[in-house]
Amino acid sequence: MTKLFFIRHGKTKWNLEGRYQGARGDSPLLEQSYHEIELLAAYLQKYQFAKIYSSPLKRALTTAKQLAKKLNQPVKIEVDQAFCEFNLGKMEGMKFTEVERLYPEIVDAFRNHPEKYDPTEIEGETFQELFERMTPKIEEICRRYPTQNILIVSHGAALCAEIRHLQGVSLEKLRAKGGLVNTSTTILETKDGQSFKCLAWNQTDYLNKQLDSSDMV
Repeated sequence: MTKLFFIRHGKTKWNLEGRYQGARGDSPLLEQSYHEIELLAAYLQKYQFAKIYSSPLKRALTTAKQLAKKLNQPVKIEVDQAFCEFNLGKMEGMKFTEVERLYPEIVDAFRNHPEKYDPTEIEGETFQELFERMTPKIEEICRRYPTQNILIVSHGAALCAEIRHLQGVSLEKLRAKGGLVNTSTTILETKDGQSFKCLAWNQTDYLNKQLDSSDMV
């Protein structure tokens, strides 16, 4: 079986400020995030990994590189555009409160009603477009590593949507389990790269901290 360990990148300055980062916006990891990546690595030490895949965006790639260093395993990182965050168009770099004022219906649909989400006005990416770039890459990884453990370092909104999509969850119920926390781990297991079983969702107990709203997306 292939086990996929999906990691959301460490917390950033824009996460703390409540800004949308998306596929083109970015900001540096907070100092505390480096410690939290060490805690994540300690949790993952019991597993052997064949490969780390990472989004090319700096916040994810920095997380992947720090994680690889702390794992003390001879594991290589492969960067792939498939694992970028949603392209959120005009919303990127803007504070959540500002976006809610300017595009209330779009934000509500993105967060709570994905089946109604139409990003045409903001020149963003649809859920279907996200699935079309992420799912084939994950299927390819499962074919390449049919019996191994793989780390995928990516982004909160993209991972939350794709993980639930892989499990066959409809758009209407995509957000039913909530979002993902920075430096969280979600584990899926598959025999064939088509049917996926969730072994752990949004695991963060190893962080040993009280979470707040800026940790979740």
